[in-house]
Amino acid sequence: GGGGFAPPERKRVAIQRGERHAYHVAGTVNGLQVRFLVDTGANVVAMNSAEARRLGIDYRLRGTPGAVQTASGVVPAWSVTLDRVEVAGIVVRHVAASVIEGDYPAQLLLGMSWLGRVSMREEHGVLYLEER
Repeated sequence: GGGGFAPPERKRVAIQRGERHAYHVAGTVNGLQVRFLVDTGANVVAMNSAEARRLGIDYRLRGTPGAVQTASGVVPAWSVTLDRVEVAGIVVRHVAASVIEGDYPAQLLLGMSWLGRVSMREEHGVLYLEER
C-alpha cells in the first residue's frame, strides 16, 4: 500500500496594506492578543512599557537595561526575549524584543527579530508572510 508522507501545509497569511502604506496584523505575544504594525525598519519587536505590563512582561526584572533614540530624545529601554510570538498561526519562539519606557511606540512593532525568521514578500500592496 501507499502510506506516502505528506508534509504539513506551511501556514501563510496575506496582509492588505492599510492607510499611510502601513501593514497591520493581529497576533499574540505569550498567548495574549495584540495588534502589530509590521516594521521592517525595526531590528526587534518593540513595545511601550504600558503594553509590556499588560502582557505580563517583567522587563525591569528580566530585561537588560539600555536606551533608544526616539523622536522625543533618548529614553530608557530594556532588551527582553519573548517566549512566543504568533501571527496568523505562524509561531516563532524566543524572539528578541525591546520595551521602551513611555508611550512610544504607540503600536507594537513587528520587527526583524520576528520577520527575519519567516518568509516575507510584498506584491501590489499585499504583504505575504509564510512559515519557514
